[in-house]
Amino acid sequence: MALTMLDPNTALIIVDLQKGLLGYPFMHPINEVVAQACALAEAFRARALPVVLVNVAGTAPGRTEQPPRIGAVPDGWTELLPELNRHADDIVVTKRTWGAFASTDLERQLKARNVTQVVVAGVATGTGVESTARQAYEQGFNVTLALDAMTDARPEAHEYSTTRIFPRLGQTGTTRDIIELLNARTA
Repeated sequence: MALTMLDPNTALIIVDLQKGLLGYPFMHPINEVVAQACALAEAFRARALPVVLVNVAGTAPGRTEQPPRIGAVPDGWTELLPELNRHADDIVVTKRTWGAFASTDLERQLKARNVTQVVVAGVATGTGVESTARQAYEQGFNVTLALDAMTDARPEAHEYSTTRIFPRLGQTGTTRDIIELLNARTA
């Protein structure tokens, strides 16, 4: 299904664009992903729509077969990228799981603002972005995924999420598609 509409009360969720992730070998140049996420944030702010900036400060406590990809976290790890131009009215969520809804009050904050749809962007496509999109869908939000505003260090995870999972959770589009829909409804 092609991206056809945005609800009047749509929020943008930008996942894990923080200083600690800058050195990772993502499959797409991170500066391009950040530029697209910033364009979305500015478009949402210009229309007084909520912008959610999510950072990750740890991992869930359960046992796994694979060790965490992130070892000891360096100073400044959770600091959001300055390019995101954080505004005082942005919602900031610190998570310790893959998704931004689990163990946070994000759902409550969005529903208090009558949000019915979320646009999700950020890193990593197959973990933080996908988990956040799944959780949003499960909480009853309409979900849109900005494909050019996300990336992953694992090309196979990015490909699987964007082609197999995301179309089942909502609609996909580009930053330009989303901004055009925002422009059309304010024209």
